[in-house]
Amino acid sequence: MRQIVIIAHNTFRESVRDKVLLNLIIFVLLLIGGSLYFGELTIHNEQKAMINLGLSVMLMFGFMIAVFIGTGLVYKEIDKRTIYSMLAKPIYRYEFIIGKFLGLSATLFVNCVVMFVGILIALFYLTRQLDATAFVLLQAAFLIYLELLLTTAFALLFSSFSTPALSVFFSVLMYIIGNFTPDLKLFADLLQVNLYPNLRVAQIVLYGLYYTLPNLSNFNFISRTAHGEPIPGAAFGLGIVYFVIYVGLLLSLTVMIFERRNFK
Repeated sequence: MRQIVIIAHNTFRESVRDKVLLNLIIFVLLLIGGSLYFGELTIHNEQKAMINLGLSVMLMFGFMIAVFIGTGLVYKEIDKRTIYSMLAKPIYRYEFIIGKFLGLSATLFVNCVVMFVGILIALFYLTRQLDATAFVLLQAAFLIYLELLLTTAFALLFSSFSTPALSVFFSVLMYIIGNFTPDLKLFADLLQVNLYPNLRVAQIVLYGLYYTLPNLSNFNFISRTAHGEPIPGAAFGLGIVYFVIYVGLLLSLTVMIFERRNFK
């Protein structure tokens, strides 16, 4: 456990040295500065536009950090040959992977917290009050954080056996697929297998892809939150359970692949 904490701490420090946290300043300045013009551009919809923009930009900034840093976590150690001295110490490979994941998770957590505070400040500037919307915002921001951690797990998985360029490509591809996964189930439900039995195989394949591929709709409640609608407790709980299971499987697969790699 101590080794995991040390690796996570070093990964977090590396992210800070790479000036990743500078995006926080850019985010807050853009968000608060942009809020000055919402009153004129969105009549009677200032709060809706502010929440929609804030959460969307939080997701965008976090996604870039998760992908572009996550895909280089393992490759950077291999390229600099620091992996040899690290694994020569009494450190298990699974500790290395989990430590890297937790380190970047800490970086994303700091980013999300500061961004969330920036959204609250901009929202307070527009409305001069913070009501129950703040709690719904917190729930939506937390689910966005889980979505970013899922993206990080994918980036770490691809970085364990591929180059950074390919890892970025695969991570972005999985993110795009994850946003369209619900359409697979919808399309499968529309297949008229009663009239055309030959479509049964296609329907089974679509259902299989739906339950296998990541479903990011479990974490995306930006539009609902912007319209002032609360996140159902069942949906919120499902997002957490889905995250725990899926990320657990991804990290296990990453460890299995990394254990088989030969660094001699």
